[in-house]
Amino acid sequence: MTLDQGLAFTIVVAMMALFAWGRWRYDLVAVLALLVSVAVGIVKPSEAFKGFSDDIVIIVGSALVVSAAVARSGVVERVVRWFGPYLTTINRQITALVGSVTLLSAFVKNIGALAMLMPIAFQLARRTNTSPSSLLMPMSFGALLGGIVTLVGTSPNIIVSRVREQLLGHPYNMFDFTPVGAGIAVVGFIVLCFGWRLLPHRKGAVSMDAAFNLEGYTTEVTVPENSPAAGLTVKALEDLGEGEVEVITLLRGTTRRYEPAGNIVIKARDILILQGEPAALERIVALEKLQLTREGKTHEIDTPSDEIGITEAVITPDSELVGSSAGQLKLFHRYAVNLLAVSRTGRRIASRLRAVRFRAGDVIVLRGNLAAMPETLGALHLLPLAERDLRIGRRASLFPLAVLAAAVVLVAFDIVPVAVAFFGAAVILLLAGSLTLRDAYDAIEWPILIMLGALIPVSDALRTTGGTDLIAAGLSHASANLPATGALALLLAAAMAVTPFLNNAATVLVMAPIAAGFAKNLGYSPDPFLMAVAIGAACDFLTPIGHQCNTLVMGPGGYRFGDYWRLGLPLSLSVLIVGVPLIAFFWPI
Repeated sequence: MTLDQGLAFTIVVAMMALFAWGRWRYDLVAVLALLVSVAVGIVKPSEAFKGFSDDIVIIVGSALVVSAAVARSGVVERVVRWFGPYLTTINRQITALVGSVTLLSAFVKNIGALAMLMPIAFQLARRTNTSPSSLLMPMSFGALLGGIVTLVGTSPNIIVSRVREQLLGHPYNMFDFTPVGAGIAVVGFIVLCFGWRLLPHRKGAVSMDAAFNLEGYTTEVTVPENSPAAGLTVKALEDLGEGEVEVITLLRGTTRRYEPAGNIVIKARDILILQGEPAALERIVALEKLQLTREGKTHEIDTPSDEIGITEAVITPDSELVGSSAGQLKLFHRYAVNLLAVSRTGRRIASRLRAVRFRAGDVIVLRGNLAAMPETLGALHLLPLAERDLRIGRRASLFPLAVLAAAVVLVAFDIVPVAVAFFGAAVILLLAGSLTLRDAYDAIEWPILIMLGALIPVSDALRTTGGTDLIAAGLSHASANLPATGALALLLAAAMAVTPFLNNAATVLVMAPIAAGFAKNLGYSPDPFLMAVAIGAACDFLTPIGHQCNTLVMGPGGYRFGDYWRLGLPLSLSVLIVGVPLIAFFWPI
């Protein structure tokens, strides 16, 4: 082993350890690895930033923009809702939702496809008393399976295509992944349609609220002069709520605050902090003529009343709301929305709404201009949960789907390269107004692009120093007595084992050159082994942390870390059992 090889191995191993540790975000780890590689001399300064001009970065960024435009078109929601009345059983719901997200993920970013269909899953769950925990994880896994069907379905496919171009002079085409990917996706779909029964059923998780383990919303109201509630005792008001509403706090004047006993008399201009189920709170507010506390009404006065409404949304970890309160953020003045209610698992909220510090996973109710609400939710990184009428904020449009289809055709027939086709599609959609510039920049996962740009020179350094050849020689020696399909299965299993602890793109950047060297040493074609790495890196079904799709459904589904292997293990085994012969058949070893 040479000094440069030793340095390359040390940097890669340290990088993988930092990825697994999770204390620093993956993009920071990647740029640190690049900086150290330049400092020790295994990456030349003139080549340090070539990764940021690589086609991979353009393709991934453009595909994210196109996916966001398709998600906002409203077409997918409308099509699924047409079938809504027929989806009355959980088996039909699983079939329709998993099938839809799998098919859609072949052409748009899987996380976008999943986020697009999650609100529909909640609506079906609420309507039919189905547990969302039975729907969401199969949908997440279906999104991952759909991504392996085409070149642009997931980042590992794009990266492997680049490695092939470096080795053989030609990248993979748009549908080169389809024979293997579609076969695995079909078998995986069947496993999910039956395997959802392996998931734990959380007690009481029979509605959307239960899926979030809600213990009731907390809202703030003012008692006006003409309210029937003025003069009632706290207990009398709670009795009107039939036990479903509780007065948490009573504020009187500017200084007096009560943890109210049942015999305290409510007076006009008192402020009440109420907790209860949404329907019960709505009933009490209407019957007693209470006023929901809002920061202002200026924007509402200028908006037709039929365009004012409420939206229920969950706060994602990326939201700027996390750690701040509505008062600190000046939510109304900046976004023209009023905070009406908050729900948080495991904790009673007794403070005024404007002072509540939000946490990831909180469910909030916002009131504002419905036409502007989708853009507001996107800007705040909130995931809408309540039913969304398609007339709200936009009309369903086929134009983004037509542009996507045109890009796919251009790539499929080798008329233009993938990067040019999807970059052009993104520009056309922006010019047509299918997506605002603000939405486009929000849709791009900048940490992923930074990580890709930084790791490309690092992974190339592992190859140029001869490190990949050294690892490949060791693997070749270890698998010398294995049949060709056994070596292929070994590599596929290794990629599936590594990707839960690394970002899937990082897994491919490290393992693809090793797979190519491994195949060369054994005298095999590199294509089947590159395919195995791409599929293994994309199929993370065992943990909630290996892929964003799995992370996204963890809170809403009420899942625990150990729940994923229940369904993920049999699905992973099916990928191994089906994937190896399919790869060997369509890409002869």
